[in-house]
Amino acid sequence: MRKTFLRIATLSMIAAPAVAPALLAQAAPPTDPEVGIAQLALTNAPAKGGAKLTVTSPAFTQMADIPFENTQYNGNKFPGLTWTAGPAGTKSYVVIMQDTDAMRNGAPILHWTMVDVPAAMTSLPAGMTDAPTGTMHGPNMRGMMQAYMGPRTPAGPKHRYHLQVFALDNTVGGDSMGGADGAAAFTTMLSAMKGHVLASGEVIGLGQAMPK
Repeated sequence: MRKTFLRIATLSMIAAPAVAPALLAQAAPPTDPEVGIAQLALTNAPAKGGAKLTVTSPAFTQMADIPFENTQYNGNKFPGLTWTAGPAGTKSYVVIMQDTDAMRNGAPILHWTMVDVPAAMTSLPAGMTDAPTGTMHGPNMRGMMQAYMGPRTPAGPKHRYHLQVFALDNTVGGDSMGGADGAAAFTTMLSAMKGHVLASGEVIGLGQAMPK
């Protein structure tokens, strides 16, 4: 009887291997306001009167996980973005993607920007690589004129990625963001936006390390 019990116990251990740590769900990101939120573009370039845009993505819903195909781990495919039209007087849109749970030089990691999106355009297609006619890629952490750079979240808690859209009564591209320094160009861009934001909004997706 004892031999039978030991044989069953041994087989059970073989049939049920331990779960690898990489396959365990990552912890949710923090919810309390922190330095990253204080440095967010939405915070630093507020809309006049607090007017809102509704921003959505076909790839994920608000505060849901960003698919790995939309990250640097697997394809870096742009997830697509749609927003409601800005109010009367809108001349262009600016789109900014920031990670508020990873700071660099005292500011959230800047993943991607697109500027001078025409007022008649209220969506960017999934899988987009080149900037649509009339628009231009702006700066990110790598420098100027950079295409979409999706999340590459390290192991640990999930990160919040803010895809923000701003309706402006002006345009901010061209010579106003010259140079190769992405951080300096982004500061110049935000300065050009301040006082000109008619409405804004965001959709937040959660990034996590890809299981091994």
